[in-house]
Amino acid sequence: MAIKKLLIANRGEIAVRINRAARELGIATVQVYSRADKDSLAVRLADEAIDIGPPQASKSYLNQAVILDAARSTGADAIHPGYGFLAENAEFAAAVEAAGLIFVGPTAQSIRLMGDKVAAREAAAAAGVPTVPGSAGRLETAEAAFALVDKTGFPVMIKAAAGGGGRGIRIARSADEFHHLMPQAQAEALAAFGDGGLYVEKLIEGARHIEVQVLGDGHDVIHCFERECSLQRRRQKVWEEAPSPSLAPAVRETLCASAVALAKAVNYRGAGTLEYLYDDSTHEFYFLEMNTRIQVEHPVTEMITGIDLVREMIRIAGGERLRIRQDEVRVCGHSIEVRINAEDPSKNFMPNPGTVSALSVPTGDGVRFDTMLYQGYTVPPFYDSLLGKLIVHDKDRPSAIRRLERALAELQVEGLATTKPLHQALARDAEVQAGRFHTAWLEPWLESHAAALTAPPPAAKVAP
Repeated sequence: MAIKKLLIANRGEIAVRINRAARELGIATVQVYSRADKDSLAVRLADEAIDIGPPQASKSYLNQAVILDAARSTGADAIHPGYGFLAENAEFAAAVEAAGLIFVGPTAQSIRLMGDKVAAREAAAAAGVPTVPGSAGRLETAEAAFALVDKTGFPVMIKAAAGGGGRGIRIARSADEFHHLMPQAQAEALAAFGDGGLYVEKLIEGARHIEVQVLGDGHDVIHCFERECSLQRRRQKVWEEAPSPSLAPAVRETLCASAVALAKAVNYRGAGTLEYLYDDSTHEFYFLEMNTRIQVEHPVTEMITGIDLVREMIRIAGGERLRIRQDEVRVCGHSIEVRINAEDPSKNFMPNPGTVSALSVPTGDGVRFDTMLYQGYTVPPFYDSLLGKLIVHDKDRPSAIRRLERALAELQVEGLATTKPLHQALARDAEVQAGRFHTAWLEPWLESHAAALTAPPPAAKVAP
């Protein structure tokens, strides 16, 4: 293991997660923090902590120079970027390695290739992986885009070539909408990612969002099966599970093999996720993009396979070859993760930062709560609203849903509103219990179930 001291270039629950994984490997940790996070759990847990600037992310967690200086001054020999911030920034990965440090993740070349959605589509097609019908390359002008949709027909999705997180995406159902929305998508992409390049894909109505977890060491690649991530609000995942309740074994095998083929084609190193659209009616899947980092929802994969993905990516970055063979990866049971955000579902998910006046965390077999919270902690208003992830595991999906209901009932975060009522209502919903949903299912459901997001859940029945 070449890594003796690891600097964590992130915050919140993922910083806590990385810290614990490193400590379990006998690696010392350095936590960088903005002044808004000086009292965070990640800072408390780390062996060392270093102030990198004011609350604004651009002056702290996105400031490459100050993070590299922090690594040098503390004697760290590796940097883990977590997710978000600089995790998929190829220039940062290159700068880390140029400074003689280890970047815990893929090479800058892989990030650059797979981070450009058009280049990633081209790589997928070259590896024989199906892609959504659409543009073969970037569409720099509205005229070129319209010539394409003349052939594909409507509806279509206009998407940013760079970035992610649902930004720079518009859906056009007619020529008039297309002409109106194309400049909006281009402006949003340019503002969010510094790159106004776009591409166009045919919109597959009622599709599921399914992703495959891979691990590679730059030579070999394995998959750790798939996750179902179709329950989304404004293209942001709220509930994830593994395995998907919709895939037949033959489709699962083909899907996961395609993910391995593409990751091998780009000599992938570390943990990564390949995202697909899946059409329930035709049983066809289409590659969307690759996330060249650890995902928020990685714990459900860990729960069904027993593989600690964060530890494995640190081992690989430290020079170890992949220790797990594909035939050793098995699915055991079912796991569900729900995101507990500091948002008020009864007020259109208004952000609700504040001080945690009391905290009670569910325990027991098959229950895990990855969080940054502790009693008395004040959640700052400057960052993503994610407080933690409640993860459950059981022998099958119905049992996992029942365990989730029990764990949600026991989870108490007082002092601020959270998305807990949303997940309680979803767990009780017959369509969710049956696995009958897709990426466009949740938002209409929210409109028709507003009362369920404020009313307390029904009292549990007590057996006589």
